[in-house]
Amino acid sequence: ESSDGTKKYLFDVLDGNAIETVLMEYHHGKTVCVSSQIGCKMGCKFCASTGIQFVRSLSSGEIVEQILAVEQDIGDKISNIVFMGIGEPFDNYDNVIDFIRIINSQFGLAIGARHITVSTSGIVPGILKYGKEGLQINLAVSLHAPTNQLRDIIMPINKAYPLEQLIPAIVQYGKDSNGRRVTYEYIMIQDFNDSEECADKLIELIKPTFGYVNLIPYNRVIENDFYRSSNNRIHRFHDKLLKAGIKATIRKEFGADIDAACGQLRAKYANKN
Repeated sequence: ESSDGTKKYLFDVLDGNAIETVLMEYHHGKTVCVSSQIGCKMGCKFCASTGIQFVRSLSSGEIVEQILAVEQDIGDKISNIVFMGIGEPFDNYDNVIDFIRIINSQFGLAIGARHITVSTSGIVPGILKYGKEGLQINLAVSLHAPTNQLRDIIMPINKAYPLEQLIPAIVQYGKDSNGRRVTYEYIMIQDFNDSEECADKLIELIKPTFGYVNLIPYNRVIENDFYRSSNNRIHRFHDKLLKAGIKATIRKEFGADIDAACGQLRAKYANKN
């Protein structure tokens, strides 16, 4: 457990594998970050899940069990769910949608649709399909770079679905979902994507979409050579977005003292076994 109240869980599933779940406490309630797969195929260079071999996707029941286990542990109800744990939700599309329908149902956990967020690394067919589901669920896109050149370096998925495909898919999602706003996740990495020039390119890139930017101070992992941007750079980047009329926030850091970045706890567990 972190000094800020963040709790990280490592659950055994029946086949002997381990999955990670994180509980974060905000002023507006308790949020659980769930995993959708055991391991991940996406290979994003900044993520601690990279290097953890993909084993399989989780069933909708195994995703639900993450919520139930946390609720049982803390003796309280969970109010918000985010798919930002290990795995790419749209690589496990059907089970993720089943899970959402289960927890959203009044006969399930009755968690409101607007309290559920699915985060994707940018799988275009998944985004297009998701927009047509008729759900009021939030969509977050892990963008992390404003150009194909930079995004190719840290996110191999960009080679399959480059920005020329991703941005129009997000525009279409907005139309299909009756104007649901998309969140762009943008990890601030020192001397990589945190310059004022990158801010200008990001503004230009997302201007056609109805979205806002969540700037995330990088949570250092030993598996790579990336470092967190300075507070000064993060705030300069943030100010530039605001002045351009783009809503942007700087995410509060949770659980840095307990390695709460996706994959860190499971990586330690795997290394011991």
